[in-house]
Amino acid sequence: MIFNVTPNNMRFVNSNLVAKFKMAWESNDKLFVAAIDFGTTFSGYAFSSYDDFKNDPLKIVTNVWNSGGRTLMSNKTPTALLLTPEKELHSFGYEAENKYCELAEEGEEYKDWYYFHRFKMILHHEEKLNRNTMLNDETKKPLEAKKVFAMSIKYLKDHLFQSMKDKIPDIRSSDICYVITVPAIWSDGSKQFMREAALEAGITNDQLKIALEPEAASVYCQHLPTEREKIDGKTSIAVAKDGKRYMVVDLGGGTADITVHERYFNGSLRELRQASGGALGGKSIDDAYVQFLEDILGPGVIDRLKLEYMEDFIDLMRELETKKRAMNKQKSGKINMSIPVQVLDIMKECGKCTKIEDALSKSKYANKIYWNRSKLQIPVDIFRELFYQTINGIVEHIEQIYKEPRMDSADTILMVGGFSECELVHQEIKKRFSDKKVIVPDDAGLSVLKGAVIYGHSPRAISARVARRTYGIQSWPQFREGIHPPSKRVMINGVPRCRDVFFKYVEIGQQIEVGHRISQIFMALTSSQDFLECTVYTSTSPNPQFVDDPSCTHAGILRVPFENRDKEDERREIEETMVFGETELRVIARDLSNGRLYQASLEFLAT
Repeated sequence: MIFNVTPNNMRFVNSNLVAKFKMAWESNDKLFVAAIDFGTTFSGYAFSSYDDFKNDPLKIVTNVWNSGGRTLMSNKTPTALLLTPEKELHSFGYEAENKYCELAEEGEEYKDWYYFHRFKMILHHEEKLNRNTMLNDETKKPLEAKKVFAMSIKYLKDHLFQSMKDKIPDIRSSDICYVITVPAIWSDGSKQFMREAALEAGITNDQLKIALEPEAASVYCQHLPTEREKIDGKTSIAVAKDGKRYMVVDLGGGTADITVHERYFNGSLRELRQASGGALGGKSIDDAYVQFLEDILGPGVIDRLKLEYMEDFIDLMRELETKKRAMNKQKSGKINMSIPVQVLDIMKECGKCTKIEDALSKSKYANKIYWNRSKLQIPVDIFRELFYQTINGIVEHIEQIYKEPRMDSADTILMVGGFSECELVHQEIKKRFSDKKVIVPDDAGLSVLKGAVIYGHSPRAISARVARRTYGIQSWPQFREGIHPPSKRVMINGVPRCRDVFFKYVEIGQQIEVGHRISQIFMALTSSQDFLECTVYTSTSPNPQFVDDPSCTHAGILRVPFENRDKEDERREIEETMVFGETELRVIARDLSNGRLYQASLEFLAT
């Protein structure tokens, strides 16, 4: 336990040492910036040189992945990882999908392999995420989640480096600044998890930046002509002007990530509202389709197909992905979807119908959906229903944002992310928000990736962010009769104190300049302590009173080790400075007796 010596005196840090620390953190002296967009359904990478960026920020190289002949070439590859039975990396992406299909066709041995597919969402859903969190592969075999993410990032990093080396033979890994994208709605723990996985994959801390996905896309779109202007009687399309406010709707494979930005006078972007959203990405359509099939074929049939005939399940979902992207607002006609023949065997073994026609006749889709030549013929209006729960969730979330004060001034909706490329999605947004300008840039699915490269060259492109939660620490001020509840009164060293008081640093919804620093002075209870620790708490309330209020969450531990500490020294006062407004929360610690900076850390992944 430690005491904050100045419980009512937060202040900005003014130190040359801290200024140098700040410059080292923000500088990018690398020759290249390479971004890795690690998505729920698809992943990819892109890069550019510092010289190219200065001449043309949009001169960015993206990779082209070969699917092995099953589909067209693509700038992204499926987020699929295949490990050998010995848990060694075999392949990633299309190669992993295809190899696993081959193994499944050859016999039962494929079940000894580890195949992970679309697993990123565990970092969004897992409430007690830690370094020991386990992840089940497609056949329910567990493996450490950190290892799965690290191997995936390592594959993408190595593939990226080889691609760059093919073009620039003399390049070294130390020449590259790597940027990894994460959803803005992720927790501090999830961001730390990705950073540690990247470190395990061989990317050093000084080479790594974390970019928030909607911000990266917004940065990219600043370089695109989106505004109509008239000069000397001539009309042209130009980039957004200073003062422009717009909503960024990033629809990826797993999540919808929504925020509101303003283009500031110096060309930087300022966040006007904390990012929000949820599990409203393209994967939710996949889940709805699987449920739709099980409503017809019987519960558990598709799960067994996935376990016993993985190659057919992969083909089933690939076909759905193709139909999803091509889906439009057509009012009539049918969508033909293939059903693997093995489904009939599973239905028979489960004691279900022996024919799909019979299953259809007994389902709620009788006389609506038909079976013809190994395909389900699904009327367009029924197929579209698979989308509407997700689309309505997105629309309702946007509507709630526009009801908030000052948000209606964002008269443009910028739609980015792979799911935004679905015509049904962006057409519905245009229909429901007809008073707004809705922009879907070309290659909306690459906006995050390309924007992450630009962000890596100019991280100060974002000048202010909005706190998603209230942050504070546990405080032990002197007990005040009539103010503090008696149940919180404790005696420490002969002094009555109030325990568990929430000492606020920043407030939910507060706009914070990037690099905003708040310091607090702490003192260890004894001179023999080798480190200081205090707990960081977050809250959904703007003004929590105590750290055990229902709105509060134990977020992490702030730890300051004392290197080469003289045991005979007096108890030292340590100035701990928390740095807000960046993509990750940071801390700096300084010994007030000698000015020494300590490598303090924030621990959000305690087991």
